Amino acid sequence: MSQGPDIAELRRQFKQDKQALLASFLQQKASVTAAQRLMRQLARQVDATLQALWAQAGLPAGTGLVAVGGYGRGALFPHSDVDVLLLLPDGMEAHQPGALKSALESFITACWDVGLEIGSSVRTLGECISEAAGDVTVQTAMLEARLLAGDKALFKQFERRLMQAMDARAFLRAKRLEAQQRHVKYDDTPYALEPNCKESPGGLRDLQMLIWIARAAGLGKTWHALSTRGLITPFESRQLQRNEGLLSLIRCRLHAVAGRREDRLVFDLQTAVAQSFGYASTDSQRASEVLMRRYYWAAKAVSQLNQILLLNLEEQIMGSQQALMRPINERFLDRAGMLEVVSDDLYEREPHAILETFLVYQQTPGIKGLSARTLRALYNARELMNSAFRRDPANRALFMRILQQPEGQTHAFRLMNQTSVLGRYLWVFRRIVGQMQHDLFHVYTVDQHILMVLRNVRRFFIPEHAHEYPACSQLAAQFDKPHLLYIAALFHDVAKGRGGDHSELGGTEARRFCREHGLSREDTALVVFLVQEHLTLSRVAQKEDLSDPDVVAAFAKRMGDARRLTALYLLTVADIRGTSPKVWNAWKGKLLEDLYRLTLRALGGAKPNLDADIEARKQEARQLLALHAMLPDTEAGLWATLELSYFARHEAGELAWHARSLWRHVDGGAPVVRARPSPVGEGLQVLVYAPDRQDLFARICGYFDGAGFNILDAKVHTTRSGYALDTFQVISPDLDLNHRDLVSLVEAKLAQALNSEGPLPEPRRGRLSRRVKSFPFTPRIALRPDEKAQRWLLSISTSDRAGLLYAIARVLARHGINLQLAKISTLGERVEDTFLVDGPALQQNKSQLQVETELLDAVSLPA
Repeated sequence: MSQGPDIAELRRQFKQDKQALLASFLQQKASVTAAQRLMRQLARQVDATLQALWAQAGLPAGTGLVAVGGYGRGALFPHSDVDVLLLLPDGMEAHQPGALKSALESFITACWDVGLEIGSSVRTLGECISEAAGDVTVQTAMLEARLLAGDKALFKQFERRLMQAMDARAFLRAKRLEAQQRHVKYDDTPYALEPNCKESPGGLRDLQMLIWIARAAGLGKTWHALSTRGLITPFESRQLQRNEGLLSLIRCRLHAVAGRREDRLVFDLQTAVAQSFGYASTDSQRASEVLMRRYYWAAKAVSQLNQILLLNLEEQIMGSQQALMRPINERFLDRAGMLEVVSDDLYEREPHAILETFLVYQQTPGIKGLSARTLRALYNARELMNSAFRRDPANRALFMRILQQPEGQTHAFRLMNQTSVLGRYLWVFRRIVGQMQHDLFHVYTVDQHILMVLRNVRRFFIPEHAHEYPACSQLAAQFDKPHLLYIAALFHDVAKGRGGDHSELGGTEARRFCREHGLSREDTALVVFLVQEHLTLSRVAQKEDLSDPDVVAAFAKRMGDARRLTALYLLTVADIRGTSPKVWNAWKGKLLEDLYRLTLRALGGAKPNLDADIEARKQEARQLLALHAMLPDTEAGLWATLELSYFARHEAGELAWHARSLWRHVDGGAPVVRARPSPVGEGLQVLVYAPDRQDLFARICGYFDGAGFNILDAKVHTTRSGYALDTFQVISPDLDLNHRDLVSLVEAKLAQALNSEGPLPEPRRGRLSRRVKSFPFTPRIALRPDEKAQRWLLSISTSDRAGLLYAIARVLARHGINLQLAKISTLGERVEDTFLVDGPALQQNKSQLQVETELLDAVSLPA
């Protein structure tokens, strides 16, 4: 190696210069220009360092140092990879293998010593071409090659041979498949709450892919060049540059704030990045929400423009410009399965055709998407969709026809949102496009959640999906006007983020829509009712005692009739399933279905007759016992010790299971634990029968907490002879492994825990999820007497974490509070738990205040 700058000095200078560049960047006002300047400066700094090290390395003449990949573009993000190719002429390795190998190793080692974490490859010219032919990723990296040092003639030869070997059609196909895989990996939406600003749909990678495909086909290397060739309009070129600049700025700020390569806008960093933009939180909006909305709007524009340009590139490269076209009507054509406008100015001449596009898309068999020409025309027609457009009776009639079609609503409305038509026509919808939800259980932005709920409702009416929601599909088949449910789905959360009750505000918007679109008074009343009450059925089912006839009667009165109840049930199931994959479970589905059936019966005029219901339930349980070859009166000893509330809260199958499990142990003294796969089809059902004591419920919760189970529901009873008879619904990640082994383990270990006499252990403090850390939910405790003033309803809302229910149970045990019923509702990272309790400590204000204070301490997040 020749003499040159000292490695230690080079390292110090490189680190110092880079830190100075980043510090200056963070101190400047956030702007696209500043980000672009930083990226060029960082690339030049790395260029200079590599060139100095190359000069030192003493590599033989005829070799070359080439920047490839993102670094080859001459613009580096603060913590991006530095990829280089050490290019050798064919045959050089054979002539001087030892000296060449030593020089290459010295150069690469020096790069790392200086602090350049390079990704390096050493290839001859021939190897580059063969590697590129076999691996599209290598081929892509080489497309953006830039010579840093060494033999210029060798590099020119490399560029020429690479382009000669390029198959633009194969490259296009490979890149499209690669993009599809990438999009699926990132949830196939630009609107993920923690998007990857490089890889997610609508991210920088989508823009880079377009340039790669254009370069591979020799069509241009810049947006301006593509505009000159007519592949995009000058306006689209400016939009692409603007949105690419914004995404680059966000990624630069993200890298600089994180101090590492981090391309995901994770919750932990969103606020810090937003603050670096100068955004500040207000009472109504977080700083991070301002940043994320700006990101989502840019990602949406990129997705739209990406689709237009990609289709144009495909036509140019695949030679499909002259694809067979079939007229659909005087305004639209079927172009090889894509819907095409007859002329670029169609929407300017006939604005009604904007909404007709989606109606034709629904009605025409074989149409699988919109052509580039149609997408471009829609993109350029956005300003036409003004207040006069929204008031036009013809447009209102078209919108209603889209809703009332026998099929195609899901795809049509998603396409309308992607092309910005939905937000332009429904101005109230535009306000929630890209709006985040910080309630710890929605994993989609508001507009995406609404479209997911619309999809779920629509699937109830599709026979092919009947296996997913059998009960809902059966009810939907008898519902006469599906479009009313679709409208309710569109409006149920449309007033999110305004402050106030979004259900009431949404009801006002829904009423206005119905009036403007000519719905009858009866249909309008149903839609408004659904929007205003869309949370009610879920709240009652998950928080109140469904065995209490008064609860069901009050709910039935609120519903009014069976049609409203059925519509609300369908919307509620669709809504819950559209929040997050984590929120729905079989037990929650059973609670909703139970309330629906109980209310339907009440609305049918059947007066509650608890005695008759219980007698019928007992008779059914006796028949089940007989089927299990149990002797007559097996149940008598246990049932004689139980109150009416026990029979009201358990179904016949549970009554039979309890009797079968406990008939020998009614006065046995030792704890009895039995478990079985839950009848609802998910998790385990666990029965505990033991002498009652003050800390029993806490010990049971402690076991489940330590064993990694989540409690979904608990029914707690005390027999006349002083025994606790408790039934739990639990789930665990291990349930799929081996039910039989897990049942045996729970029965043995829980019984062992109940025999323990030591003090209750401290609740475990599991790691908090990033969402809980980033969006802490202020805990709320409510303690109020029930309607009969005999027991108390304890409601707790807080962020979920390991050991939470056990921590609550310890406080209740400490104060001698008896638990009658527990309803555990987990909504993503948030819990809404309701307990029916009684005890002397609740009769005095001072002790009640102490209980509430300790509960708040127990459920609050650790500092």
